[in-house]
Amino acid sequence: AYSWGVYGVHPFILLNYSDKYNDLSTLAHEMGHAMHSHYSSANQPYIKSRYAIFTAEVASTVNEVLLMDYMRKHTYDTRQQLFLINQELESIRTTVYRQTMFAEFEKILYAKAENGEGITADLLDELWHELNCRYYGADIAPAKDISIEWARIPHFYRSFYVYQYATGYSAATALSENLLTDKISAREKYSGFLKSGGSDYPLEVLRQAGVDMCTPLPIATTLNKFARLLSAM
Repeated sequence: AYSWGVYGVHPFILLNYSDKYNDLSTLAHEMGHAMHSHYSSANQPYIKSRYAIFTAEVASTVNEVLLMDYMRKHTYDTRQQLFLINQELESIRTTVYRQTMFAEFEKILYAKAENGEGITADLLDELWHELNCRYYGADIAPAKDISIEWARIPHFYRSFYVYQYATGYSAATALSENLLTDKISAREKYSGFLKSGGSDYPLEVLRQAGVDMCTPLPIATTLNKFARLLSAM
């Protein structure tokens, strides 16, 4: 699924839909992109309408998180509750923890290259295996084939793209918490974020929306939520 459009024309969403929860969540995600693009185009001149990658996944993830909150509040079946909690735990694990691991892999790799060290497939396998062991801890035994997993991740061809998933998810979690607790004020700020496009630096755009990514708070908010969800499970 994806959302796409051009300036002055409303965005289009193209996706498959088979009436499963994942389809609903994907639709909500793509609608977040569409909202962000629509409001930015409607409120910014062409030259400032495109938002940066750093903020590109924020609106889409806010929609996913708000949908998850709504579903949990309106679901009373224990098995469905467990499914929904697991979905959100996995979202945080794969987007915050895992993408941070991806970014560390890149950081170590580039440092080696800058120091003139040879980069071989064996070195990449060893580094990837070591990071998986460190990030997931002694209670998880990585499969032998996990060492080669780095080779199937296309994002590594776009330098340091991956960390922005972790920052974007953390910003979105903090924004959604604001929207759920301080509805009127937070909604006005969030509306301003959707309309901002590329009119300012991404950190400033998010700060105006109520999330300061120069502090540990958005990450801490996300990890605290992970802990609460795990306890609920």
